[in-house]
Amino acid sequence: MKIKTDGIILDIDGTIWDSTEIVARAWNRAVKSSGIHRTEPISSELLKTQFGKPMNVIADNIFVGESEESKHRMMEHCCRYEHEELTADPCDIFFPGVVETIRDLSERVPFFIVSNCQTGYIELVCDKAGIMNCITDYECFGNTGNGKADNIRELVKRNGLVNPVYVGDTDGDLEACEQAGVPFIFASYGFGSIDEKDAAAVISSFRDMKGLFDI
Repeated sequence: MKIKTDGIILDIDGTIWDSTEIVARAWNRAVKSSGIHRTEPISSELLKTQFGKPMNVIADNIFVGESEESKHRMMEHCCRYEHEELTADPCDIFFPGVVETIRDLSERVPFFIVSNCQTGYIELVCDKAGIMNCITDYECFGNTGNGKADNIRELVKRNGLVNPVYVGDTDGDLEACEQAGVPFIFASYGFGSIDEKDAAAVISSFRDMKGLFDI
């Protein structure tokens, strides 16, 4: 049975694209320039276990033993290098079918984005994909300081959504949806894993969304 919805809310990392190789390169440059000591480089595999979490939690997990001030400073440093690296890179890192599917479905149902990312990241992603005109509204941790559940609730409220769905790839996304009271669609091709029976639907490719909704 197809899912009825009046708004599709998207996660970014692990759902829309995989920026971990580029971000790892940028963050390692940031660490080197800052003088912070790490026994091992930051890898894309490490970032895949962290992306989707709030930025302060990522800082706690990656810069273990640093003061809160130092972790905050390092995340600002990493995000600046990351933005520069992603801006300069062609970013041919979108999952198959993402751009065409969003452009197609957005003619029939509004799209939104909620991410635990820093301010400016959503805009950069949308500009790289050429889909900013397809996104009705968006929110992130960097703008509000709030977690994903609160940001989903706020976005749903201000856009008057009655039957929203959220598409993400981690157990953290699922938990946020449960807290926000929004059905979760699991992108199984992404970074995380869940008990799939807890999801309203499972997609193995972003293109699967084309046949998923009653719109």
